[in-house]
Amino acid sequence: MRTSPTFLCLIASIATAGGAWCEVPVITVKELQPFAAQVRRVAQALEHAGSPLSAGQMQSLDRALAETDPGLASARIQSVLDPQVLFAVHINPEMRVKVARGDAEPALLEAGWKTFLVKVHNQSGTTAELRAASPQAERLYNSPADKVQDRWLQLEMVKAQPLLPALGGLEVEYRLIQLYSRDSGKREAKVSFDVGQGTQDLGFRSEADVLFDAAPARPVTLKVRDENGEPTTAAFTITDAQGHVFPAPAKRLAPDFFFQRQVYRADGETLRLPEGRYTVVFERGPESVPRTRELVVGAGPADWSFQVVRWIDPAKLGWISGDHHIHAAGCAHYTKPTEGVHAGDMMRHVLGEDLKVGANLTWGPCFDYQKQFFTGKDDLVSRWPWILRYDVEVSGFGSHDSGHLCLLRLKEEIYPGGTSKDHWPKLGLNTLRWAKRQGALVGPAHSGWGLDMDSTALPNYTVPPFNGIGANEYIVDVTHELPGPDGTPTPAVDFISTVDTPYPWELNIWYQTLNAGFRTRISGETDFPCIYSERVGLGRSYVKLPARWTYEDWCEGIRAGRNYVGDGRSHLMDFKADQAAMGEKDSELKLTSGKTVAFRVRAAARLDERPEGDIKKRKFTEHPYWHIERARIDGTREVPVELIENGVAVARTTLRADGAFRDIAFDHEVKRSGWYAFRILPSSHTNPVFIEVGGKPVRASRRSLEWCLKSVDQCWSQKERFMKGEEIGQAKAAYEHARRVYRQRLAECDVD
Repeated sequence: MRTSPTFLCLIASIATAGGAWCEVPVITVKELQPFAAQVRRVAQALEHAGSPLSAGQMQSLDRALAETDPGLASARIQSVLDPQVLFAVHINPEMRVKVARGDAEPALLEAGWKTFLVKVHNQSGTTAELRAASPQAERLYNSPADKVQDRWLQLEMVKAQPLLPALGGLEVEYRLIQLYSRDSGKREAKVSFDVGQGTQDLGFRSEADVLFDAAPARPVTLKVRDENGEPTTAAFTITDAQGHVFPAPAKRLAPDFFFQRQVYRADGETLRLPEGRYTVVFERGPESVPRTRELVVGAGPADWSFQVVRWIDPAKLGWISGDHHIHAAGCAHYTKPTEGVHAGDMMRHVLGEDLKVGANLTWGPCFDYQKQFFTGKDDLVSRWPWILRYDVEVSGFGSHDSGHLCLLRLKEEIYPGGTSKDHWPKLGLNTLRWAKRQGALVGPAHSGWGLDMDSTALPNYTVPPFNGIGANEYIVDVTHELPGPDGTPTPAVDFISTVDTPYPWELNIWYQTLNAGFRTRISGETDFPCIYSERVGLGRSYVKLPARWTYEDWCEGIRAGRNYVGDGRSHLMDFKADQAAMGEKDSELKLTSGKTVAFRVRAAARLDERPEGDIKKRKFTEHPYWHIERARIDGTREVPVELIENGVAVARTTLRADGAFRDIAFDHEVKRSGWYAFRILPSSHTNPVFIEVGGKPVRASRRSLEWCLKSVDQCWSQKERFMKGEEIGQAKAAYEHARRVYRQRLAECDVD
């Protein structure tokens, strides 16, 4: 086994640039566990950077990591990674740095980023930051006037998670360096490394000269048409044979997001790609059929044509899709996280996913910048029937500790008494009171957080911790009515958000409060890019609307419950109980006495013949929380469709998920007042139809009411400490009101 003395061959490498370098040495690793952990993070970082190890390399790496002998394991790990090393850095005990060329081919891309490994032999044990520099590297974002002819290169050490900016102090570790070429062809660069002041020492050769060869990029013009042949915007995921993603995710700028694999392009727009063969996946949201093509970029410009293939078009049937919870800043996002991106950037994503309504919610980290985009009207980038609207999520300020709130259809953006987010109430009910006065549509965000339970049973009567930021204070707020714009009392909460947290946690509290006689509806959300960063619209509401609709109409449809929710891969339309239609005339069917009721729904779903990855095998607490693959009946292309009575499945059939509509019908005896819904779990769920028998209100379950009553106390045990000043008394009164309501309804209930 060779050790660090092979770095002495550095002397032989200084004569010529780009040649006569040494083979990267294998270093004896004494402590295998921390080295193996760092290597796993490096593999993850390569994946995030769009330069993943090949399947064969990953298999070899996994075998090496499974080896129990430290010397053998470390040697095998290094044998997998060292061919990807462009620079070998040695830091001696006095923290003097020397650099040698590695074994990786110095091939770059014009107008593209390439990721390489840097191998660090750290005899000093320093935990300083490893820095790279080059006189050929121009500064980011400088103006054309600042360009120097020789500054054709940009370079950056990768510091983002799962890596850290500083070295770990291990004797051996790997880092990532990213290089961008402004030009094509052969270009020489001098690249130096240091770990702080005084560690750059020419006597130790802390720099290496490299002759790079950058492959030229070619313009590719895209012809993008919808299913009717009209120009449109769609998603493109472009990879080469090694799995590299183009454009390179790590250096994208809005409207392309670095945390996504796909980019969105409109008809007539271009991409610049180096010559080569590419796999292109083309799609336009979950209502389309993804198409994969092998395409080539040659020596000249290229033209690629694409046309959307749909398996369903709910909008043609009057069902309008929307995601009520997306963000234009914050979380893992943008170059300037305190600002985020503009409306046009988000609109491109809405168009590319064929999401008819995108509610862009301003929240804490970006509030003071993003607040400028709120108008109380559709943003000017909207192109009906694609609407972008700015509203608010109470998150990172105010009452967020008791559960984040989505405030839609606002006329005023900021709570009275200030100009920002710092003076908002700590009691969610006070925020809701203000929003309801202006006619807003309101409900808790990412409802499942804080409502954890181990079981997928529904309903589940274990009281959850109520220690999160989901539908926690909802258990109190749902019992209240607040004045609307004309002073008429209205429910304090209109909807509960679903699809972006584990489905048992979301649905359980909703089922329990429906059983208690409340009529909160559900709406689908993504919380892009915080919970889901892959795409907007992974959670959706489909609202039944007339031909010429508005954002206000869409919100009103959710308030009325004229919508179903889901992942867009299954659909439950036109739900009726006898002649009572979901979302029409209060969703009510009134019976003088018990009878058999005809329940009907039109259902469609689509699964590929073969399962998509391992989604069905994942725990219900792992992404994606809602997905049609989770509903697949093993060994088939079928999913179950269930009729729900008071939270319990009372009828079930199977649906072939081939994209075709089928009419589902159940005749079921209704004996007492209750609520009914259809579901394909966990992919889609309707809102309820309420059946009132003999004039009695819904009081479906004593156990549910007891659960609600206990939950109020549990919620108070977690949220009391967040209340301040005069709101402490208001909060106590609000919680006591909830207890009285649940006790009263419990006394009215005769069903266990």
